Order: sequence, then C-alpha cells, then structure tokens
Amino acid sequence: MTKAYIATAIPYVNGAPHVGHALDFLIGDVYRRFLISQGFEVRLQAGTDEHGNKVFKTATEQNIPPQQFVDQNTAKFKDFIHRLGVEYTDFIRTTSPDHIRRCQAIWQKLTPYIYKGTYEGWYCEGCEGFVTQTDYDANNGTCPDHQKPYIKLSEENYYLRTTEFKQRVKTAIETNEMRIVPEFRKKELLNLLADMTDVSISRPAKQLTWGIPVPGDDSQTMYVWMDALVNYITVLGYPDTDISDWWPATLQIIGKDIARFHIGIWPAILLGLDLPLPKTMLIHGHITVNGAKMSKSVGNIIDPIEILDQHGTEPFRYYFLRHVSTTDDADFNWDKFESAYHELANDLGNLVQRLATMCQKYSVPTPVSSAGPTSGEKYEQLMQNFEFSQAFESAWSQIQAINKAIDDAKPWELAKQGNTDQLKTTLQNLTTNLLSTNHLLAPFLPATSTKIHEIFTSPTITPPETSLFPK
Repeated sequence: MTKAYIATAIPYVNGAPHVGHALDFLIGDVYRRFLISQGFEVRLQAGTDEHGNKVFKTATEQNIPPQQFVDQNTAKFKDFIHRLGVEYTDFIRTTSPDHIRRCQAIWQKLTPYIYKGTYEGWYCEGCEGFVTQTDYDANNGTCPDHQKPYIKLSEENYYLRTTEFKQRVKTAIETNEMRIVPEFRKKELLNLLADMTDVSISRPAKQLTWGIPVPGDDSQTMYVWMDALVNYITVLGYPDTDISDWWPATLQIIGKDIARFHIGIWPAILLGLDLPLPKTMLIHGHITVNGAKMSKSVGNIIDPIEILDQHGTEPFRYYFLRHVSTTDDADFNWDKFESAYHELANDLGNLVQRLATMCQKYSVPTPVSSAGPTSGEKYEQLMQNFEFSQAFESAWSQIQAINKAIDDAKPWELAKQGNTDQLKTTLQNLTTNLLSTNHLLAPFLPATSTKIHEIFTSPTITPPETSLFPK
C-alpha cells in the first residue's frame, strides 16, 4: 500500500483557537480522506507550538506556571480539532520530552552548519522572529501582522548557515522538486530566498527562558522556530528511527504569514540533515472579518467554538471548505455564513429528504450499486492538484444538477399518470446518481456522507426523521 504523510502547521498556544487555525486542519483532513479513498495509507500530523517568550509572558501575567498554561491551551486545541471532525494519526507537543530530546539531537547533527556570532538587527516580539533591513524599510519599521514597532537587538547567538543551501532550495522550487501551491506564491518565495542571510537559531537564555536549551551551552536557548519547524520529523520519530517510509511529506500545509520561515529555515535544516524536501508545500490565505484582519485590539476575533455550538460541525466544514478558497484570502461575516447554511440545507438537506420520501412512498427498491453516470474525473484532477475548494464546488454542482433533474422529471406527475415502471426507473437513477456524487462529498462532509449512504443503501429507503440541517 502506498504511504502518504500530511503535515499541518502547529498553532502557537498563546491563546485560544480562532477560525484561521481551522484551515490547516480541515485541508489536511480533506486530503487525508481523499487519499484513503484512493487506497493510500496516510498519516496526518497535528500539534501545538508551546515555547517562546509570548507564552511565558502571558502565563506570568495570569500567574500560571508556563507548563500548566500550555497544557490548558493545548487541551482547547485538541478539543477544537475533534469538534472539526478532523482525524489525525499523530499529535506533537513541542514541550514533550521526546520532542525536546530529538530536537537537541537534530541540533547536534547540524553542528557542521552552525556557528556563533553577534546579531545586531530588527526583531518582532509578536512574530518572535528577526527581519531584514529590507523588511524593516518596506514596513516602515512596524510589523504589518502585529502593528508593533520592530525592536533593535544586539546579542550573541548561534547561526545556521542557511545561505549554503540557497541555490539548492531555489532549484528545488523552480523544478517543482518541492512544488509550491498556488503557483503565484513561487515568485514571492524565490524573492524571499534571494534576500536570505544566515539565520540566528538561538537567543540568550536570559532573554528566552521558556524553550529548549542548546545542547552543550545552557547560556543559549533554541530559537522558537528552530524548535517548532522540526516537529514535522520528530513526530515521526526522527532521528531515533528511520522515517524514509513517510518522509518526504506528500503535502505540507502552512499559512502565508509563516511561509518565510518554511522557506528561509526549514529547507536548510532538512538539507543539512541530508533529508529530502517536502514534495508539495500548500500555502493558504488569511481569513478576514468583515473585510478587516482579525485583531484582539479591534475586537473582531471570531470564536470558532461559537460557530460550532450554534450550527454544528458539518455546516462549519461546508462554509470553510467550499466558500473559503483553499489558497486565497477570504472574508467571514455572519450573514455570509447564514446564507451558506441555508444553501446547504436547501441544496442537500431538502434533496435527501424529498428523494428518500418519494422512494418510500412509491416503494422504490435500493439501487443495486452506487456506480452511476456521475463523473468524478474533473473532481479527482482538482483534488490531485490540491485545489480543494474548487473540487468541492465541482461536487456541489452535481448535487444541484440532481435537484434540477428531479424538477425536470417530475416523478409525482409520473405517479399521477400511473406510469409505475418509468417512475421507479427515474427514482432509481436519481438515487444512483446521488450515491455516486456522495462519494465526492465524503472528504468534505464525512458525517453527512455517511448518513446519506446509510439512508439510500438500506434494504428499505426511509427518509430521516428530521432534516439533516434544520433551519
């Protein structure tokens, strides 16, 4: 059986989950379910990024020990992932003893590419990242993501010779050895790569207390991104075990705001370890709220748990997988969500209810098989190209076509005319088409797909007692 590994960006647990976090998990879950349907054995990783000054500072402000603080927030993220209907196989915590030990072992393996030097430059406390003078100038001295001025730092750190690998990474991107999705991100990343200098991978322990000590030098703590990025392989057991059955990752999913770390540092780490680069790196956009970037200070943070509590998992998945582009920025507001919910209830909920009701009323037998004339060729191509929102749209257009086919065929008129044979043939064909299309919905709406399959493959077709999506 062919193996595939899907890696998601681990969220920082300085706060509760927000709607933007859902995208990594949902995209990974959709692709996992699709690959399983294609006969693959799949591992899907999820986890939490738990070190760094922001965590330490927030825990201190709340008078909670840092480990207790990250334990509490990690539990919230695990519950969130479960509520999304996401089924991961591996969960990584960067404070776990195994990750810490493996991270230090990776540092030691990278020693030929590590040196000590003095860093003087600009640092964003919100990103917990250093920026170049070019970035500083382009952003007028203020981080665009956190709206806070960069601060000037001068300190002795360890550096990774990332520039030694620049050409190899550039070639890998240009030749699609490491494919970048969407294509338009390629140029952005190559420009970032061109400006890349050697990267500081530690901070003085007196400045960064909550993190992994540098092996052999307790005066230095690993840079939080050095700690976080290697989770993609430590979760597989590296370097304790051979991970070649699973690495390189088939798909690595990240948000556009952290793409620079995944191009500037991550490939250099892999090449320094003599490991292959991920096969595909999918970069998704941001979710804005009413046209504005989500911000605590603005007060427009959308609590995903509120959406899940009010409407449930499947409507949440429907909105964020069909109406939010896999790769572009998208906007959320409650009116859009409510509209999408009614669309789901009308197009699919009503279809299932009325088709099952007619099959029951006219004693239509269960179809012999779910294989019908509905073609998933376009859908499969879109899925294989990681265009998931478009693949969902393709499947949904077939749901709409079945609704139209019912209206055109008018089974109730055939019943009035006493045309029993044509009536049963028509309803069986419609049911067969629905079951065929239902396979395409399964990665996106797994619970709903299971219910539809049960309804229309039971010995006697019986409509659900209540609507799949009550209005």
